[in-house]
Amino acid sequence: MTDTPTTPSAPDQPPSAPDQPYRAGFVSFVGRPNVGKSTLTNALVGEKVAITSSKPQTTRRAIRGVVHRPNGQVIIVDTPGVHRPRTLLGERLNDLVQSTLGDVDVIGFCVPANEPIGPGDRFINESLDQYPRAKKIAIVTKIDRVPKDRVGEQLLAVSQLREWDVIIPTSGTKGLQLEPLLDEITALLPESPQLYDDATVTEETDEDRIAELIREAALEGVRDELPHSLAVVVEDVVEPDEDDDPDGPLRIFANLFVERDSQKAIVIGRGGERLKDVGSRARSEIESLLGGRHVYLNLRVKVAKEWQRDPKQLGRLGF
Repeated sequence: MTDTPTTPSAPDQPPSAPDQPYRAGFVSFVGRPNVGKSTLTNALVGEKVAITSSKPQTTRRAIRGVVHRPNGQVIIVDTPGVHRPRTLLGERLNDLVQSTLGDVDVIGFCVPANEPIGPGDRFINESLDQYPRAKKIAIVTKIDRVPKDRVGEQLLAVSQLREWDVIIPTSGTKGLQLEPLLDEITALLPESPQLYDDATVTEETDEDRIAELIREAALEGVRDELPHSLAVVVEDVVEPDEDDDPDGPLRIFANLFVERDSQKAIVIGRGGERLKDVGSRARSEIESLLGGRHVYLNLRVKVAKEWQRDPKQLGRLGF
């Protein structure tokens, strides 16, 4: 199941305050896999710019989402969850997080309210000392899943990790405390002119977002070991022929890559039923992304043996 159903609408923005300086900059949310970083990113942006899943290591790129405010612009850089790498892909994802954190203005350390602070959280917290330039805030996520007293206990536990610039509880799924969080982040950003035009909500191309939506659909219901082995590449996008079929569908051809034949069988399913379901789920999301355009989606499953450990195949798959 996905981590969140429908992305909440963008948080209400306060009236413009002309006496406040305009601030713009970058914030990155960090934490263990599956602590709600992508869900929070989508909720703050008010649009689905990052896929979500209950499976760990869903995010594989640094995805930028832009929040436009009356007196500022918050650029959220959603990164992969920090984890102990077992493959070359895992090493590259951790390297991506480290390089991203070296450039942002604010780091938001995410800890879920419904899980005790563990060794992984402490490791990430200690690693934040490598980035002295960035302001550090703590975000207790998923507060809708536990009673208020448990939220209070988690806030206290987080406060004991270090001296934070801000500590704030939120829920991306329910849209709780989003505006106060944006207020705090904006106040910590440098004074700056606007960095993106008003229409921009992400730097991701449509093809990037389509590939991610297909991967998200494929992650639904798969066995635990399979998510890490899934990669998606959009091979071609063909517009309808203006003369022969001007109202025809946008034709999208994509390949799903796995590492073993047994995994290919899992994705395809008995009689092709699972792949058909993946296509149906993905097509619905893609059509929504493209403003309701009718889409024909052609999916093929291919085996790229041990691609997570092969530098050449990683490069071919965009890593």
